Amino acid sequence: MLRGPSLRLIGGAWVALAFAAGATSAALWLRSSRAWDQHLSRADAAGFTVYETLRLGGQGSDQISVTALSIDNAARAEVGDFDRLPDAPQPAYVTNVSILINPATPTDHAVLTLGIVSDELVYPVSDIVSNNDPIPAEKLGKVTRLLATYCSEPMLYARYAGKTWQRVDGTDIWGCEQAPMDLRVPAAIAAIVALAALLTHVGNTTASFETFAQALRSRRRFGGPESYEAEGPTELRSIVAAVNSYLEAEREQLAQRAIVLSGVSHDLGTPATRLRLRAALIPDDQLRGKLEADIDQMTGMIESVLTYTRSEINAEEPRKLSLTSLIDALVADYQDTGSPVLVRDQQPVVVEGAGSVFMSRRGHSTLPDERRVLVTARPISLQRAISNLIDNALKYGRRAVVELETDADTATIIVEDEGSDYSVADVERLMAPFERGENTMNIGGFGLGLTIVATVANQHGGTLRFETGAKGLRARLSIQRT
Repeated sequence: MLRGPSLRLIGGAWVALAFAAGATSAALWLRSSRAWDQHLSRADAAGFTVYETLRLGGQGSDQISVTALSIDNAARAEVGDFDRLPDAPQPAYVTNVSILINPATPTDHAVLTLGIVSDELVYPVSDIVSNNDPIPAEKLGKVTRLLATYCSEPMLYARYAGKTWQRVDGTDIWGCEQAPMDLRVPAAIAAIVALAALLTHVGNTTASFETFAQALRSRRRFGGPESYEAEGPTELRSIVAAVNSYLEAEREQLAQRAIVLSGVSHDLGTPATRLRLRAALIPDDQLRGKLEADIDQMTGMIESVLTYTRSEINAEEPRKLSLTSLIDALVADYQDTGSPVLVRDQQPVVVEGAGSVFMSRRGHSTLPDERRVLVTARPISLQRAISNLIDNALKYGRRAVVELETDADTATIIVEDEGSDYSVADVERLMAPFERGENTMNIGGFGLGLTIVATVANQHGGTLRFETGAKGLRARLSIQRT
């Protein structure tokens, strides 16, 4: 019984949660923005009230206090020493502002002079007072709006048209304590967290599918368990269950095939032995030789089919080995029997060094010639595949030259013959089972050599292909290194 939520249910739940998180974040953002706009609008309106109070000479209102400075403090304010006033904060940052009351007569008696003292910053009011707005009260409203924007607690000193210096206290309107709670940053963080959680869950779900797919891709190369298990949604569990059923059926088919072929090989062995014994009693030497050749061909064909079946069953466990050593040992075995098989030396790898301030040219170094190429492979199957390529090169091209090319991901065994009359298309046709060349009367074999090589290449995550070489055909057997 499959358990776990389905992708449809999970997707619907996450879409609903994402919608709820987005709606909540948007509501918090809009509410906070609206509250801040109202707060700034009250501070802007307070600037108009302060202007009228200074112009008419009042005491302010319930939230705005306007009091005259003493003679000594007014003298200090007159020369701009606002930081020396008794109630000035320390450290003191002074912002001087001048607003023309009557632009037609720009004299001291037609200017509203402000001294803003803060313990945190100097306010950027130059753009406010230098614009062409003809209403001075509106300019003062923009100044008080600026004080509310920065959420500060400044001291405001003002003198209207040469009158007495006044201390203006409007912190009940533009002070930090009156500012609304700004929920825009928490709203953005909540949206980001919801998005991160959604992306994490999507990534984990897709990773479970990718992990299972990677396990299946590497199964043919490295083998695998008889059945798989996977944690994830119902759809993934259904796929895993289907794959397990397929693997079980495939194992049963391969086992039955191996049993049948083993039985056929065993059953044919006895009559083949009797035929060989009876052929030895034939007095005619020519007839006896032909009959013994037919018996040898029959038994050889049976062994070839069994070899191909064993390569398909893929019972050999992969292990780490040195491909360089395997090729050297295999070529040495051919050379011991007098076969013209050679190993082509690898080109030295030149490494270019970095530049130096002490040398005009870059240094160069060469890696050692004897470099081991390590791969994870099935040694017996790989050795059989390389041997088949060398045998074909000797049969059709008189000699074989073996070369090894590598990069970070693959290792390629190259076997080149000399003087083969076959084209690339002809040899690729011979890769099919039981396909043989035109000179079958002169060369032995049963047409399964290249088929076995292609099967082994596929088991190692590689390919077998052919190309035209300098003197003949060149076979390229590529396998994955890791």
